[in-house]
Amino acid sequence: MAYKIMIMGASYGSLLASKILFGGHQVHLICLPAEADLINGEGFRVRLPVRGRKDPVVLDSRQLPGKVTAGGTTSANPADYDLIGLAMQEPQYRSPGVRELLDAVAKSRVPCMSIMNMPPLPYIKRIPGLDYDQLKPAYTDPSVWDSFDPQCLTLCSPDPQAIRPPEEKVNVLQVTLPTNFKVAKLKDDKANAILHQFEAEIDAVRYEVPDGKTELPVKLRVYDSLFVPLAKWAMLLAGNYRCVTKDGMRTAQEAVHSDIETSRSVYNFVNDLCVKLGANPDDLVPFEKYAAAAQSLVRPASAARALNNGMPNIERADKLVQLIAKQKGLSHPVIDATVALVDARLDANRKKAAAA
Repeated sequence: MAYKIMIMGASYGSLLASKILFGGHQVHLICLPAEADLINGEGFRVRLPVRGRKDPVVLDSRQLPGKVTAGGTTSANPADYDLIGLAMQEPQYRSPGVRELLDAVAKSRVPCMSIMNMPPLPYIKRIPGLDYDQLKPAYTDPSVWDSFDPQCLTLCSPDPQAIRPPEEKVNVLQVTLPTNFKVAKLKDDKANAILHQFEAEIDAVRYEVPDGKTELPVKLRVYDSLFVPLAKWAMLLAGNYRCVTKDGMRTAQEAVHSDIETSRSVYNFVNDLCVKLGANPDDLVPFEKYAAAAQSLVRPASAARALNNGMPNIERADKLVQLIAKQKGLSHPVIDATVALVDARLDANRKKAAAA
């Protein structure tokens, strides 16, 4: 069966869209006018590194079985779709137009899947035993999530890494770490059937290249556990946010490997916290596997780049984890120092913006 999918965010969202299009589905991307015009006119490209091949495979949306369209925040009615993806950075959801569309998404009760590093607050509310009001300071504007039924929203761990090459048009995405999307099931069986169909269709793809057909990386994996997507937390805290330095930024590889024992300590602390919340250790990724992958992360993480570019708000998964740990009577000095550093860098950016 072919479905209609809306994805808010055309940058990282185009990676998920490219995989869904293989199943012959319709995907509508919500993005800025210049992006929408380019995607409607030329489609989008996703460059995928494939093991054993020297050159990446380039997926051109115009040549895939499904159909992609793009438009602004008033270009779609969420109720017309079978599934909605959230692929913007968390601070963007309070922007004019985006905020109203997100609220319409919530009120539509259409099943919603986030591929954000920062889990939406309604997803956190699916985890029992937390004081959710005490977690609101981690969110740029927690009120944008007020209309959501937590049972209608799930999280898909954004493990694959991708960038928009600055020298290219904005409809080009380059995948730098082709790992899998890992999504937790929803309560609704019909919604889960869509996820399982996508999983099977993406698994079955054998893409035509000059020397034959090849299997493509970046699968979708569906899990019963709420906690599988939270495996990303340890990676973010040990790597991504530690790319932030007092005066600038460093690569994720440097953040992890310049002091491997500190990285291990932070990583295992976050994994242990997830277990205390209810995760099975098998839901999580061992440090050694992450450390090996981090060898290839030769760019600073997006949070560090955003801070360096003067952004007044970024996703604060670092603060979210700190606040959850605090509720469990736990803390880690490196995480506390990281949160304080990011707070200070954001404060400086905001003061600079206000003075401009």
